Amino acid sequence: MAKVVQISCGTEYSGIQWIFDDIAERLGIELVFPELELSSVDAACKAIGVKVESPSLNMMMARAVSMLDDPTIKGALLLTCFKCAEGTIVRDTVRRYLHERTDIPIISYSNVEKPKEIEIYARLEALKTLITRRALLIRDKQEGITIGVDSGSSTTKAVVMRDNEIIGEEWLPTTDPIKSADDAIEAALKGAGIPEKVVDAIGVTGHGRELVSEHVKAALNLEEVSVVAKGTALLSGRLKGDATVIDIGGMNNKLILMRDGIANMFNLGGICGGASGRFLEVASHRLDVDISELGLLAMKSKAKEKEKFDLQSYCMVFGIQSLVVALASGIKREDVAAAACRSVAEQVYENQIQEMEM
Repeated sequence: MAKVVQISCGTEYSGIQWIFDDIAERLGIELVFPELELSSVDAACKAIGVKVESPSLNMMMARAVSMLDDPTIKGALLLTCFKCAEGTIVRDTVRRYLHERTDIPIISYSNVEKPKEIEIYARLEALKTLITRRALLIRDKQEGITIGVDSGSSTTKAVVMRDNEIIGEEWLPTTDPIKSADDAIEAALKGAGIPEKVVDAIGVTGHGRELVSEHVKAALNLEEVSVVAKGTALLSGRLKGDATVIDIGGMNNKLILMRDGIANMFNLGGICGGASGRFLEVASHRLDVDISELGLLAMKSKAKEKEKFDLQSYCMVFGIQSLVVALASGIKREDVAAAACRSVAEQVYENQIQEMEM
């Protein structure tokens, strides 16, 4: 089992710890808690450079320092309570402290009274991938003939590669996940000019990956975080050094910090549809442009700072309502497009990037 250290402010004594334990066991993760002497807490806080009023948070920092002495630990899970300002500061201070001293993957999560299992599962599954699939993720070249399928919540994508070169691709709306995957694969193979029988292997990711993976008998089934990070690294050529990836997905957003082409830390959004690609898709439809052209339309906006139009709400429903009213009142399409893009960008910054920057 993959050994992951849980560094938290007392979650293990709460009524929700069983959820983390249950998901970890299902994924083959062993959650452990660093042992330490109470006398070491002050020294640990001094080493990190922060000491707070909460004894539990000070203990959390001491655990972070203690885990560095255990070479068997392969990943870290940082937990604090939702909307706890002091906890947020400590969590992100600990994250930076560990990031500077170890290469193990780290994820963080803000606990709520009734946490959603799907959110915790997604984070721990991605962490497990980064630990157990490292040998695969460090590869910097594709070999043979392979197909990659992304069964996304809004669109299904398929790519055919041969010896590190894309030779066929397709992108279409997701309806029935299996049919959409079959159609995308068929079109991508047609574009590549090769029959399916010569394909060496198929890999699947995305929201519908479990269903599609079984249907196409995929050789590889991976969650989105590691796939998005690796794909971005390969396409951008950023296979060495540190880089940041922002993925605006159909249902949720991902902020991923990469090191040498592999996700090292990440933050998953998705509480509100108003910050997702789905919102931009609806906005594009209302503006009568393809979503691939929305950004170009927004860039045509010449409105000065004081003249800029802003949506009145981050909510998807009220945001679109504001957009419709703006168009009806004569505001230029490009200014409305810019407002829609700016709304999503602001939410990604406030809810994800800002947290990573703390």
